[in-house]
Amino acid sequence: MKATIKDVARQAGVSVATVSRVFNNSGPVSDDTRQRIRVVAQRLRYTPNGVARSLSTRRTGTVGVLLPDLYGEFFSEVIRGLDQSAQSRSYHLLLSSSHNQRSDIAAALQVMRGRVDGLVVMSPHIDVEILVANLPDSLPVVLLNSPAAGAGFDALGIDNFGGAFAMVSHLASHGHRHIAMIRGPEHNHDAGERLRGYRAALAACGLEAREELEAPGDFTEQAGHAAVRRLLEAAPPPTAIFAANDSTAIGALSALREAGLRVPGDVAIAGFDDIPIARYLTPPLSSVHVSISELGTMAMDRLLAAIGRGNQHERVQATLPTRLVVRDSCGGPSRASAREAAPP
Repeated sequence: MKATIKDVARQAGVSVATVSRVFNNSGPVSDDTRQRIRVVAQRLRYTPNGVARSLSTRRTGTVGVLLPDLYGEFFSEVIRGLDQSAQSRSYHLLLSSSHNQRSDIAAALQVMRGRVDGLVVMSPHIDVEILVANLPDSLPVVLLNSPAAGAGFDALGIDNFGGAFAMVSHLASHGHRHIAMIRGPEHNHDAGERLRGYRAALAACGLEAREELEAPGDFTEQAGHAAVRRLLEAAPPPTAIFAANDSTAIGALSALREAGLRVPGDVAIAGFDDIPIARYLTPPLSSVHVSISELGTMAMDRLLAAIGRGNQHERVQATLPTRLVVRDSCGGPSRASAREAAPP
């Protein structure tokens, strides 16, 4: 016969209410008691009735996550941080991607309604109108890198401007006077801030901003590869390239190699995000480090806290700092690399 909650309570020497609190993550239970109950439940192969628990607690035990895409190391790291935090408190993730289309974002939000206890949203194209129109006021929401931040929602962001400013300043400190940038997607919040940081750093270093040294991109390896061909036609060509993210930089590295150019001997290159593979490239890629999995963990921690308070809490907006990680792709370290990546 299937074990019941009463069986677990009897063998663990506690009340049914205590067992219920453990599996519903509600109310105070000591760590020793919690562990004892879980050991007994595992031995008896007891599984809580999800439907009954949802009806009694008015919670689903599931949190929604809406990302622009599910492809690539950046999003894998974000999901890893989200999942580790959620699992530690017996929550599960319901993932969806929007691909940055307004209609897809609205459809995904509609699907999440009633199925999740809270929602983490990362979308560079989301706005307040979409959120208000498609989500109930009672649903806790945490925004990641969103232009809608500061509009009544908890929000976490990356210091995109400061990171780009510091990396371009670092390249200039090594004597580079023709520094190119491979941009991110148009109308993308992160990409726009990184472009702004690039331009501000050039101005602060007394360098000319040249239109032919700004190549279009879309955060992909293919775009980075294509951009290098365009940049090498500039007169004079760049001696350093700042890519809007590491995937773009990886494509650019390949194109430079195909053109017979040495990195960093002929052209220095740097990226943004510091994804795990960056250190294993040839040469290892300099990058603006973002604690990507920590970003996911912080977002989930904040969301679960909001769920626990019934969404009755003070909203917080925070920016995650960045720092330079200088590797062989742009030469040795300078004094700028030891500082936090932030504008003066």
